[in-house]
Amino acid sequence: MKSMARMEYHYGLKVRIYPSDKQKQIIKLNSDASRFIYNEMVAINKELWQLKQVKLPIDTVQSRIKQLELRQNAKQMSNHFQFLGDKRIDSLTKANAIQNYRKAWNAFRKIHTAGVPNFHRKSYVWRYQTNCQYLKQKEAYLTNGTVRFEDSKHVLVPKLGRLRVKGSHQRILARSAETRIGTVTITKDAIGSFFLSMQLASDAPFVTMSKQTNRQVGIDLNTENFLTSSDGQVIANPRYYRTIKGRLAKAQRILSRRARRAKKEHRSLRESRNYQKQRLLAAKIHTQIFSRRRAFLHQLSTTLIKNHDLVVAEELRSKNMLKNHALAMSIADVGWRTFLEMLTYKAELYGRQFITVNPKNTTQTCHDCGFVRGTGSTKKLTLADREWTCPKCHVHHIRDHNAAQNILTKGIAKLA
Repeated sequence: MKSMARMEYHYGLKVRIYPSDKQKQIIKLNSDASRFIYNEMVAINKELWQLKQVKLPIDTVQSRIKQLELRQNAKQMSNHFQFLGDKRIDSLTKANAIQNYRKAWNAFRKIHTAGVPNFHRKSYVWRYQTNCQYLKQKEAYLTNGTVRFEDSKHVLVPKLGRLRVKGSHQRILARSAETRIGTVTITKDAIGSFFLSMQLASDAPFVTMSKQTNRQVGIDLNTENFLTSSDGQVIANPRYYRTIKGRLAKAQRILSRRARRAKKEHRSLRESRNYQKQRLLAAKIHTQIFSRRRAFLHQLSTTLIKNHDLVVAEELRSKNMLKNHALAMSIADVGWRTFLEMLTYKAELYGRQFITVNPKNTTQTCHDCGFVRGTGSTKKLTLADREWTCPKCHVHHIRDHNAAQNILTKGIAKLA
């Protein structure tokens, strides 16, 4: 049987699950075990680093180093901490926690801005990972692994048993092609909703490849309008956070007051019912903003990719742009980084091309004659200048439309 990495097409599936109270306890137990093992790996490596600074061959130090090095696997850790031997804890949860710790170090070595692995704190979000195994199976499908769909409404997960599911998985279940399930993540968010995410792999495409449209588009992202395309289409900025921030601020003020009162009366926040009710209300507002923005970005990115053979956008460094305090809220609200990531993977999924270009002078350059503002006696355009006339060819430009045309031209030149 082929491994996940050797299969040609990969896909992610996320569905809503509805566990019983007993299943919720098992999810909580596995989540706590995963977090404990990850934190234990962090603690072991911190201690090992300090012990290895001792250059003298002291027997006690050398013995401690050997003990810690032996404990860096799931079996030895379970033997050392007896509570990890609970039969309700999935053995693959322990292995995945250690693997995730090592992946965090690899990410740090490749991208230093990722930071070294740190302790994971306890929160209202639960998460743990397991894997689908195909024992003595010659072919992999969604219905014959240790994690499998029993029908369109139920999925079977180790230790949890049968779970009721709801989502867009019916189309995937209808596939006749061999489809392998890889890593499976069970999550509970801050408002108490449970989700199951799967990594899928197959040698057959997960979506039907659309016919060539012979259309190309350049897109200019900005805060005034979310998007302006090279063919003149303007997509308004929905401003999901700004429209609801007043209600969110009020909910957070009430939450802060209830937290202060609970601490003054020496009550635990987790046991304070009024605090927990208000925390849930504030978390629901945050989730509402996130869900609306994500749905908007998904619909727009899918439409662009399906209707064009080539999509060109400008390279945006959102992290650097957020340093501008005057625009930080507007930039964070539009979700540019997420949108560009969606365009990247959807282009690969649907067999299209998506590239990014250097945005230098795309706004300042006249698309008709190539004149660049800021040269000679002309001044550069500011954010307030939404329209301008080229002093060389006297063509009137709408700022964002002209920029989108220049971005498309740069993208075509880059491909050539």
